[in-house]
Amino acid sequence: MKWLADFKSFFRIQDAIPLIVGMFLYGIGMGILAPMNAVYMRDAIGLSKLEITSIFSISLLLNMITTIVVGLISDKIQRKKTLPLVASLLCIIGLTIYMQASTYALTLVGMVLAVAPSGLIMGQLFAMARKHFMRNAASFFEMAQIWLRTTYSVGFFSGLLIGANLYILSDFRGILWGNLLGYVLLFTLLLIYKEQEETSVANVSKGEPFSLVMLIALLLLSCGDALRGLYLPLVVVQKFGEPQLMSYLWSVQAVFELLFMTLAGYWAAKYGSKRIIFIASLFALVVYITYSLSPPLYVFFMVQPLYSFYVSVLYGVAMGYVQRMFHTRIGFGSSLYVFLSQTASLIGYLLPFLIPGYQPAIFVIPAALVVSALVLMPIAIQLEKKRTLHNTEIFEN
Repeated sequence: MKWLADFKSFFRIQDAIPLIVGMFLYGIGMGILAPMNAVYMRDAIGLSKLEITSIFSISLLLNMITTIVVGLISDKIQRKKTLPLVASLLCIIGLTIYMQASTYALTLVGMVLAVAPSGLIMGQLFAMARKHFMRNAASFFEMAQIWLRTTYSVGFFSGLLIGANLYILSDFRGILWGNLLGYVLLFTLLLIYKEQEETSVANVSKGEPFSLVMLIALLLLSCGDALRGLYLPLVVVQKFGEPQLMSYLWSVQAVFELLFMTLAGYWAAKYGSKRIIFIASLFALVVYITYSLSPPLYVFFMVQPLYSFYVSVLYGVAMGYVQRMFHTRIGFGSSLYVFLSQTASLIGYLLPFLIPGYQPAIFVIPAALVVSALVLMPIAIQLEKKRTLHNTEIFEN
């Protein structure tokens, strides 16, 4: 089977092992902290809902500015490895401060330093990887990019499982040390990675027509996912009273992530990215509506595979789609996708203030966002068809 042969070749791409292992270990570090971060601020530091949201929002706003500014200039930088190296070092310093925080001000300083450069890390890592794969794995570089994103996801969900056990063994302190170790290992592997000489590879990639409507639809979908990422742990802890449950809940997705990203990638190549994104969004709508009904714990676990497919498409297929819109400016295209996710996170953090507390009814909001995106996507497809038809008529005349 072609996909199996490509998958085996993925691990044999020249000089790509530090990128692959680094992404996996970075995912572990992020996964250890992600479901516990808001809970840590609330329970260990004693911050209020407003303080927690303001810290996430300020950190994200600075992250967005850093990501898009660096993305605009990164295509002119010959050696991009320096950017994620410096960003990783800043994240390590920020986490060290965050671990000692006991007040709102110190928590904010630590989180700003730990979060603000992280979008730069993701954006430039994927830009470096895309160029590397286009040069050394031209026959399947799109799938290689998706598998690299899957590597991060598998690491992330492995980190969730590790984080749950660290919490049981050493409370929040072990979780913070685990996250710090992830950044240290990423920094080390970036030092080892040999970035190749800059050469022209744009002709390898097939571009997608620019579509502002599709970008808005993806922003709405990402808003819903960001809201879930922040508030699902808090809802689960409030409803069931055990913080480690969230890590086990998200770890269920790891079983399906690699398979779903692989299938979604090949389906997108065969049927088109926009169609696969539309179908996956229907799955997300089912999950959000289920959450909002405040079901028993086993139902939360049962719907995870549906959400896993959605996330596989949103962070695999959609990322490649946005990059192909700017296939001659790979650094900017990668940073723009991360910027969209960050903008979505900022909006997603603020919307739940429409609903008091941490009630399951919060998930009515992402359900509404998905419905809006589902309305926009057919419009984007029709506009693209009209543009193509118009260009064909002009060419023929």
